[in-house]
Amino acid sequence: MKRFSIIPLALFLAIVLVAMGCPAPSQTTTPPTTAPPTTTQPEIPKEILIGDTVSYTGPYAVFGGVASFGTETAVEDINKQGGVYVEEYGTKIPVRWITVDCESDPLKVAPLTEDLILRDKVDFLGGHFEVPTMRQGTAMMAEKYKIPAVFGVGTYEAWLGMREAAAAPWTYSWAFGFSIGTPAQPGDFRADDPGYLMMPTWFGALDAFAADTNKKAALFAFDDPDGRGWYLGFSGAVAGQGYDCYRAEDQFGIYPPGTTDFTSLIQEWKSYGCEILWGNSPAPDVGTVLKQCKAQGFEPKVVFATRGAMFYQEIVSWGGDLPDGVGMEVYWTPDMQNAVGIGGETPQSLVDRWYEASGNEPVPQGIGWDYAVAQTMFDAIERAGTLDADAVCQALGETDLMTMWGRVVFEQDNQFQRVPCQFGQWQKTDNPWAWESPTVFSYNDFMPATADLIFPKPWD
Repeated sequence: MKRFSIIPLALFLAIVLVAMGCPAPSQTTTPPTTAPPTTTQPEIPKEILIGDTVSYTGPYAVFGGVASFGTETAVEDINKQGGVYVEEYGTKIPVRWITVDCESDPLKVAPLTEDLILRDKVDFLGGHFEVPTMRQGTAMMAEKYKIPAVFGVGTYEAWLGMREAAAAPWTYSWAFGFSIGTPAQPGDFRADDPGYLMMPTWFGALDAFAADTNKKAALFAFDDPDGRGWYLGFSGAVAGQGYDCYRAEDQFGIYPPGTTDFTSLIQEWKSYGCEILWGNSPAPDVGTVLKQCKAQGFEPKVVFATRGAMFYQEIVSWGGDLPDGVGMEVYWTPDMQNAVGIGGETPQSLVDRWYEASGNEPVPQGIGWDYAVAQTMFDAIERAGTLDADAVCQALGETDLMTMWGRVVFEQDNQFQRVPCQFGQWQKTDNPWAWESPTVFSYNDFMPATADLIFPKPWD
């Protein structure tokens, strides 16, 4: 009986020891182990997505669809190097430019851009050059979704007017363009340099022949922010130069979209004896104005047509010899010096690639602009070392880069990058294409004149 009574006692002692935190006599203990700390590596994106609306069709197709060859080439060049190096991921990431046709319609830009953001999940916006009205929607969406956008916009005055009128500041948008007459701020490397202002450049070209004109100017402009901004800027600037702009105080010559008959304007210009014609309009409208001027016997000695006379693909549609001697702005040529692209690309090598890809079509100067816009975006991402929006915006603000378009530095107060201006004229050529637009006047040593200025404009 004693032998059996020991068993319950042993069980009781074992239970008590376990309850006290001690192992039972028959158990062995193993020291607890601690798992080593783990570090979570950020998932590396397969590609950097840049989204943009492009005018592949409509009146601005040459700005978007044709000149976007420059953006596409820049993307190709950066991807040849493996993409943009992003320090956060410790590797290079390829770039993909996603575009959608906005059909040259400003009202379609914002919703299409929003779709790129929400559906395609783009990291950044922009990449090429359009007129100011085609960029308002991009800037609005960039601000709404806090996404950095880099793009070309045209005139400084028109863009700043739109920017200042915006409901919310466009702090995420960085624009390339030229100034009609507003100088850079003191301390900027472009301050006091007439080669970065269209008005002094134009006056420089005209000075050689000013004495042979009566300085009476007829102005016309498409009724949009670009046209109005240019008209007001130009008419104000020339007043102090001794030029008389016919009824500028009435904004005479600003016409609404859809206008096809300019004869009433032409008759007043003719009656007043205007010898200078200057306008800012889409190319089809410029062609219509010139045709009706010739039909009405109004043959000014000087014709300048900004916006609508910049590309061969557009002026050739005017027909006959109407383009002969028409002046236009020149911002980029294969002769540009101190300009460099990705991997040693040069303006001339970019043009050579255009000829090969297009089958030897005339070069649109926009390919150089677009290349530099994309190049600047890639550089900012790499310097930021991340895809974080605010970090990339900070890097854009610190940009000082030599590009396919020369030196790029954004003004701090308005995030605008001024580009150099030259004066060109359409002239007949012996090349397979009928017209070329060499630089005939320039203050910029890095973009010298390569032809003589035509005066007066031939009308025969």
